[in-house]
Formats: sequence, C-alpha cells, structure tokens
Amino acid sequence: MPPQAPAATLAEIRTLLGELPGPDFEAGTAAALREAQLTKPAGALGRLEEITAWLATWQGKYPPVLNHPRTAVFAANHGVASRGVSAFPAAVTAQMVANFVAGGAAVNQLCKAVDGDLRVYEMALDQPTADFTEAPAMSEEECAKAIAYGMMAVEPGLDVMALGEMGIANTTSAAALCCGLFGGTTAEWVGPGTGVAGEALQRKIAVVDAAVAFHRPQFGDAFDVLRRLGGLELAAIVGAIMACRLARVPVLLDGYACTAAAAVLFAADKRALDHCLVAHRSAEPGHTRLLERIGKAPLLDLGMRLGEASGATLAVAVLKAGLACHTGMATFGEASVSNRDQ
Repeated sequence: MPPQAPAATLAEIRTLLGELPGPDFEAGTAAALREAQLTKPAGALGRLEEITAWLATWQGKYPPVLNHPRTAVFAANHGVASRGVSAFPAAVTAQMVANFVAGGAAVNQLCKAVDGDLRVYEMALDQPTADFTEAPAMSEEECAKAIAYGMMAVEPGLDVMALGEMGIANTTSAAALCCGLFGGTTAEWVGPGTGVAGEALQRKIAVVDAAVAFHRPQFGDAFDVLRRLGGLELAAIVGAIMACRLARVPVLLDGYACTAAAAVLFAADKRALDHCLVAHRSAEPGHTRLLERIGKAPLLDLGMRLGEASGATLAVAVLKAGLACHTGMATFGEASVSNRDQ
C-alpha cells in the first residue's frame, strides 16, 4: 500500500491534467524505422507493430523495455450496493482482497504467467461511498484524496502498468458514470455485471436511472460527475493513469469499470488517454459502446468479464510478444534477405 496520500483538491487535479507531458515522437519514429527493415512484409504483424512504436513513444526511449510490468488493483465498496444491484453481497469485496493477498485469484495466476508483479490497494472497505441515488458518492475532498492515493501507486522503475479494480456494484457505478459523461439512456449502459438478469437487471437499470436523474441538474465537469457517480477505486484509477503519464509509464486498461474511470479523463481532455491501450473488450455490453465513444480498439476479445485487472494483465503477454519480434527479428540486411524494393 502506498503511503498516506497528501491533501489535494479537485482544482489542483484539474490543473495537473493540463500539464501532462506529450508523446516522444523521436522514440516512436526510431521504432517505426526499424520495423520497416524487419524480415517481413510491411504491416504483416498488424497491431504488434503498432504496440512497439506506442511503447517507445510513451516510455520516451528507444528501444522500449518490458522488464518490470506491474498490475495494480484498487478495491473499494459502493453504498449503492445496498440497492440490490449485484448478485453478490458487498462483503465479497473484502473476501476477494484476501484472496488476492493469498494468491488464489485469477489475476495472481496471470501475473505469474507474464512475469509481472501485483499490488492490491484496499480503500477503506469498511467505509463505502454514499448511496449515489440520494447524495454524491464522494465529497470533493474524498474524491481528490482518492485520486491522489491512486497517483501514489506509481513507483519508479515500472515499464507498463496494468490497471483494474474490485468492488461489488462497480459496474452500476460505471454505467452511471458513462451515462453522466456521454448521455444516452441508462439501459444502453447497464449490463448484467456479476450475473444479474430479469427483474434484478431491471432494478439495476432503475437505480442508475434514478441516480443520473438526481444528479444531472447539478453536473459540473467530468471530475464532478466522477465524485457524484463514481467510487473510490475508480477515482484512484484516474489518479494512477495521470501519474503514469507523468512518469512515462504506458497503461493497459482492463474492462468496463476501469475504462469508465479512464473515460473521465477523456471527457476532460481527449488526449489524456493517448498513453493507454484498452486490453480487452469486456462481455459487459456497455463496454463496446464506451470503446466506440472514446475511440479505442481493444487488443483482445475473449468474452472475459471478471475485472480485477485480469484482461489487462493478460495483455502484457501481447506487448511482450510484439517487443520480442521487434527487437529479436533480423533486418533484411542482417539476414541477407531481398526486400521487395531491391
């Protein structure tokens, strides 16, 4: 767990967003130049080729490296869980955190498979956010503190960060966030989450509808929507994404809830997620709609909907494969293979 987050305000967070560094085009160009000389037809490795240039551009160096991938899972509880929007009780959040710590969750096995490490950040599990059908989920101070806490999770020496979350009712929060940020009907954004269907799904839609209707007259900017309809773990993801940009650490976003948190930054500044890739398309239907809205194509589409950064961690393997091809393949000149231009 990072040290106690310093006091922060949403005004300071907004200012910081405008100071995030841009891409390193020189490093990206170096990657593209080598890619063009490798022993294959141009574009034959598809998005694997783009991945290496993206890593170089946002690490700010060539060649990029992937020696130290980190998976960060932020866990928090939502007051709206009391409305019966999930198939599981809120107590499962703490139980799953214990499972992460014991090494028994899917994300633990995936971290081992990609040779990455895992950090789990508990965020006051005994103090859920307010029920956002009746009040803002967080005060401005609570939201800013959660964002700052997420920023503290980004340590020196990381090569890529896979982000995810754990929190019963977080797909309810994600759906409300997306509707608040981008409009549309709540039914377009609400999905089964942990497996609700029938009457329970209709209740979930009604809860999100009530929350958005309650807060819409008071909506300010994207950060205000976050504090009203988000959660502590989603705010922390916002902070981690910002801190990764400052530290030149590329980011892999997990599924629906994680991408919804990131969408707060997109709504505030359409360039704020340029250092992020979406790891996979969640089976949660609202995720496809959200990806279209923020203009991100997922790396994987495996029907996953687990959360806990499982898809983001799995995608580290794709990044490693792309980088291995880029750095390990011979050029046409090195292999004495005729290029089509020769």
